Amino acid sequence: MTEVLVHVERAERHDDGADTLRSLLRWVQEDETLRGDVRARITAGEAVAETMGSGFELLQFAVGNGISVAALVLSVVQWRTSLRRSPDVTLRRGTTEVRIDGELARDPEGLRRVVEALDHSEAAGDGGAA
Repeated sequence: MTEVLVHVERAERHDDGADTLRSLLRWVQEDETLRGDVRARITAGEAVAETMGSGFELLQFAVGNGISVAALVLSVVQWRTSLRRSPDVTLRRGTTEVRIDGELARDPEGLRRVVEALDHSEAAGDGGAA
């Protein structure tokens, strides 16, 4: 299993981030394309908070294979665009970190590069098994 960390920017000032993370967690858990291939939990992210944002809560996904990484990225993008105010989302696998904002979420080629970068992280030995 490979670990992918997800940090979600605050969508609104009053949002502490926890509700947003729980929303994404529920979305991914209900995504039929990911059933059995991805496990998730909300975790304290103090070790990576410096690079991934000011919040200390992250979603930690244990992903079974490369196809699941692509499906996870797609699911996160779909969740993001389903919201009234779409927050930026940062995904990190090993030393590879990508930020998905509104522009990138609408760019199929850009999303393909995101998946490729996250897959490359594993191929280079950066992703490690969780």
